[in-house]
Amino acid sequence: MDARGKVVVVGVGKSGHIGAKIAATLTSTGSPAVVLDSSNALHGDLGVIADGDIVLALSASGETEELLRILPAIARFQVRIIAMCSDPKSTLAQNAHLFLDVNIEQEACPLNLAPTSSTTVMMALGDALAMVLLEARGFNKEGFAKLHPGGMIGRSMLMRVHQIMRPRQAMAVVSTNASVRDVLRAMTSVRAGAAVVIGEDEELLGIFTHGDFVRHFQSDPRIGERLVADLMTLNPVTVHKDKLAVEVLNLLERHRIDDLVVIDDDNVPVGIVDSQDLTRLKLL
Repeated sequence: MDARGKVVVVGVGKSGHIGAKIAATLTSTGSPAVVLDSSNALHGDLGVIADGDIVLALSASGETEELLRILPAIARFQVRIIAMCSDPKSTLAQNAHLFLDVNIEQEACPLNLAPTSSTTVMMALGDALAMVLLEARGFNKEGFAKLHPGGMIGRSMLMRVHQIMRPRQAMAVVSTNASVRDVLRAMTSVRAGAAVVIGEDEELLGIFTHGDFVRHFQSDPRIGERLVADLMTLNPVTVHKDKLAVEVLNLLERHRIDDLVVIDDDNVPVGIVDSQDLTRLKLL
């Protein structure tokens, strides 16, 4: 935690592949990490190491020749070496400041040769390290979103509701004296699955959805003549236009609804979010 630099991960073969994954997980969760190719380390790639770094060296046996060959060169830097291997008496462990035990009884391979169980333990321990550092550094959802702007989580946590909603002109907005037939026409004209009902001061009063129409029609075929004010859902679930888009996902899931009305500071509807839009926006 008190290290000033980054994490430099080095391994050979399957351990190298696991190391690359660990480095990627560390980097994406707020702990910068790079991979050092041991075969090129003695030919200039040692330049990725700087004083203050942490070197995480992976080797199931702790005796991997290519790794041991570069240890003296690594030791010339003011770094701390963490050995992730299975033998505390191995050369790697003996030359490290910290030993992380990945010892197993045997590999999953029936020949007990192919790195299987050992690499699984390495990956699990690497993930555990990343999560401990994440918590210790106070890395939060906002930080995660900043590092993942192209993913669903990142987009939902960086975008605001007003950036993903259907604007007022694309909504079906009706008054309390509108008939259900009028409401259906308004919904059809903008291809919406719900209509927002407003009062004289434009404030939100309720919502009427296509699902509401279907349910009422089963018991009242003449529903088209009735006033929407008698059938609408009062005080519908809403979200403020300046909230993070992730709040939309939470509300839709929590209340099991398909349409979420977006309001401003005066409780005036300024937009609506249809759950189908989230797929198009790659938020689901």
